[in-house]
Amino acid sequence: MAYRSSVEFLAALEREGELVRIPFPVATELEITAWADREMKSPGGGKALLFEQPTVNGVVSQFPLAVNTMGSRKRMALALGLGSVDELMEQMQLILKAKPPTNLRSAWKLAMQGLDLLHAKPNHVSGGPCQEVVHMFPDAAQGMPSSAAASMPTLLDMPILKCWPQDGGRFITLPCVHTKDPDSGERNLGMYRIQIYDDRTTGMHWQVHKVGARHGKRYYEKGEPMPVAITIGGDPAYAFAATAPLPDGLDEILFAGFIRKRSVDLTPCLTVPMDVPADVDFVIEGFVHPGEMREEGPFGDHTGFYTPVDRYPVLHITAITHRRDAVYPCTIVGIPPMEDFYMGTASARIFLPVFQMNFPEIVDIALPAEGVFHNMVFVSIRKQYPWQAFKIMHGLWGMGQMMFTKYIIVVDADCDVQNTSEVLFRLCANTDPGRDSILTRNPSDALDHAPSVANLGTHMGFDATKKLPGEGYQRDWPDLVRMPAEIVARVEQMRGRL
Repeated sequence: MAYRSSVEFLAALEREGELVRIPFPVATELEITAWADREMKSPGGGKALLFEQPTVNGVVSQFPLAVNTMGSRKRMALALGLGSVDELMEQMQLILKAKPPTNLRSAWKLAMQGLDLLHAKPNHVSGGPCQEVVHMFPDAAQGMPSSAAASMPTLLDMPILKCWPQDGGRFITLPCVHTKDPDSGERNLGMYRIQIYDDRTTGMHWQVHKVGARHGKRYYEKGEPMPVAITIGGDPAYAFAATAPLPDGLDEILFAGFIRKRSVDLTPCLTVPMDVPADVDFVIEGFVHPGEMREEGPFGDHTGFYTPVDRYPVLHITAITHRRDAVYPCTIVGIPPMEDFYMGTASARIFLPVFQMNFPEIVDIALPAEGVFHNMVFVSIRKQYPWQAFKIMHGLWGMGQMMFTKYIIVVDADCDVQNTSEVLFRLCANTDPGRDSILTRNPSDALDHAPSVANLGTHMGFDATKKLPGEGYQRDWPDLVRMPAEIVARVEQMRGRL
């Protein structure tokens, strides 16, 4: 199902008993983070939180603040309108492996897949809820009718969090950043943190590896200002699409339409040549000027450490619009587990068929919470030949954002990679470090403080699979200690009689 607003999504969470309302004032400076951090580390991710009176410098904001809305397996599925994210994974499998129908049942299933794909194409509309209230900055409002210029808080008044004590300021933490290639017009939707400098300028933390940075480079080479639109809220499918590991060039807006089973309505921005979803809560419009950089950070990041100050492009805001009933959705990041763990886990499940299309021997992939997204990846495979585990490691390191994965552990198909304890048992039991590990050089995440040189590091892979002839193992591989399934079933029946 598609959600038409953040309010509608929060109502769905409340009906499911997944939302806690906080009706009294709580400060956006550190206090909300402390509350949300405790909730996220509760068993199963706790509950979503709606702060009805968030305060900014002691003043209650007109906008409620929602956090941890996708911070559990159940809420992540609800955000996508599903009973389980595996439903979308199975649909991806069907689409990728679609064959000509052989009977009425398979023809109907193929037709339903085709209808879902039709939803991927967006609709273009004029205006929308996201422009119910408009604030134009003076130098951008020329020529606009007076009725379009309504009074609205600036960025300094919105309930934007200062998350951690050493943060360089307030940061928008759940933004969808819309950019486009100046040559092809190809759009991109990414999620890059946004530091607030003052009422109309922000930092743009797109790292050198990101598509936003690539688009910016072309504008800089042309000597042209780069139009940018930042959207906040609306259907949570937008935020999920912005973080999804899509192949380069695949449109995130199309993907959002596919997963929400409803085409995205796009409306033109008022001051920049960009289109944005018409039902989001906030739209921030502006330009990045070639060559202008400013210090950004520090920021308490998903790595669990503060990322240092560095220089990034600056966004000059020309307009801010929002819904009358706008809610400010955000997240916090820090020492895991956090909300982003559940978002990353959902991505890994949904895009498993894409990995399997490239590597059919893959059974499952997991991103453990301790690995904060891509620091560590567990992979189970159906092993058929010597050194196959190393082939998988090199293949994954060559796929998009997987290039940042510091550690890959490959195990056999009978190991549950969703169980970190089981994977670590296989790692310790099945590896001889000199034979079963490999080091390689690769780009590293700009947020990773461990490499000696920023953006450049080494990665390590471990083959924790059973060894085959030809892999240098000279003895018989022992059997794993296991109880026969029929004995386990019989004992369970007896226990049920107690």
